[in-house]
Amino acid sequence: MYIPVKLRERIRITDRDRCAYCQTSEANSGISLAHDHILPTSLGGEITFENICQSCRPCNEHKGDRITGTDPLAGEAFPLFNPRTQLWHEHFIWSYDGTHIRGITSIGRATVIALQMNNATIVPARERWVAAGWHPPID
Repeated sequence: MYIPVKLRERIRITDRDRCAYCQTSEANSGISLAHDHILPTSLGGEITFENICQSCRPCNEHKGDRITGTDPLAGEAFPLFNPRTQLWHEHFIWSYDGTHIRGITSIGRATVIALQMNNATIVPARERWVAAGWHPPID
């Protein structure tokens, strides 16, 4: 789906060249970020700033057309984190060593599980980024 150049640039600047979900930096991963439709177009989502964010490939692929996930503590479905209407730090924190994302709300926990934000590939990469002083993002 075509996203106008000016909209792409606004999204890139707002998301600081990082995945809006797991905060992986494009510079750290060396892989171009994708554009995620927060509300998928298959469910009526539009091509607007309010509905598109940058996403790393794993988060984008795991999210797919999902809009909800299950909070393992509550055992109920909750909406996934919306980076355009919610603040990351209100739903997530980094583990003490900076390698794992912890959901601190039902939305955060559901999103961590649904997007597999602590998968077996990303955690070792984060360990290396932390050792190099590149991670976690500070802001």
